[in-house]
Amino acid sequence: MDGLQRTPVKASWTLVALALVTGVLLDLFAPEPYMGLPLLAAGPLIAGAMLPFRCAVAVVGLTCGVSVGLDIERQRPATPLLVDLAVVGLIGVLGLAINGLLTRQGRDLALTRDLAEAVQLAVLPDPPRRAGPLAVAAGYTAAQAEARIGGDLYAVQETPFGVRMIIGDVRGKGIQAVAAVSVAIGAFRQEAEYAPTLATLAQRLDEAMARMAAQSGPIASTEGFTTALLAEVSVDGEVLSLVNRGHPPPYLVHDGRLVRLDPTVPQLPLGMGLNDLAPPGREPVDVVRLPPGASLILVTDGVTEARDKQGTFYDPLRSRRMSRRFLHPDVLVDTLTRDVGRWTGGRGQDDMAILALTRCRPPYTA
Repeated sequence: MDGLQRTPVKASWTLVALALVTGVLLDLFAPEPYMGLPLLAAGPLIAGAMLPFRCAVAVVGLTCGVSVGLDIERQRPATPLLVDLAVVGLIGVLGLAINGLLTRQGRDLALTRDLAEAVQLAVLPDPPRRAGPLAVAAGYTAAQAEARIGGDLYAVQETPFGVRMIIGDVRGKGIQAVAAVSVAIGAFRQEAEYAPTLATLAQRLDEAMARMAAQSGPIASTEGFTTALLAEVSVDGEVLSLVNRGHPPPYLVHDGRLVRLDPTVPQLPLGMGLNDLAPPGREPVDVVRLPPGASLILVTDGVTEARDKQGTFYDPLRSRRMSRRFLHPDVLVDTLTRDVGRWTGGRGQDDMAILALTRCRPPYTA
């Protein structure tokens, strides 16, 4: 409504009518010196804040007419009549001014949100629906509708080494977070084509994020970091490799069972400028088999840190809704999103990104 979401029209008209009727009754039946003028004048103010401009103008005109009619009915002198009319008219003009300010604010907010969404879509485009032997689906849910820009990121890319993917979470929000997301996605797109191993890819991304943090100043270089999970599915779809850099672990869904793939060697997030924690000669890569029809779920902490009214964290492993067969990743993303929403009662504490990939059965038909 005029670029701003306001109280439902029916409820707004009810409040306006209640103020006008109560004001009229008090003016007619209240003993002297009590009058219903304050409540009568509240009608245009409520209309200005809650109704479209044309409706608010109509309420102002109606209220002025009612004020004059009441004073004539009570045979009040001309001077009090004009004073009452001036009071109602002045408050009505104030209500219309508020209406204009709210409308302008709503349009500015809508424009800002549209620009923010366009920026985020440019930085974080939707992944392909198919990548090699995988069917792909993704979902992004903002914690607040007014804050569409966040630090969650994901990408899927076919490479000579197989299908590589990333999901991550940049510390912070706003434009700085979007800039970091842009660097992370850009570095992934570039290096995923040439890095011979997943561990090498993680190292190059770490270097890219550390350079950005160093260029951002001393505070950002010490406090800015990005948790990330890198995954690779071999060309034949048989082998799944994982490198976890301080990110929530993924889940493997197969035959109605949900298994969390915790990292064997814990690693620090990207961009901290510290060396790899893996022991010498041991790459921090976990390798598991990806059976035909199995799905991989990659999430951000908006899922794993979602809490109910009692403060209990959400755990997909304990959810009956997640312990069933899923034929397509779209259904998997939708089910998980709804399940988290049910757990939190619709009160998301953080942005939530979900990336789901299902290995299609030969001959790789979805």
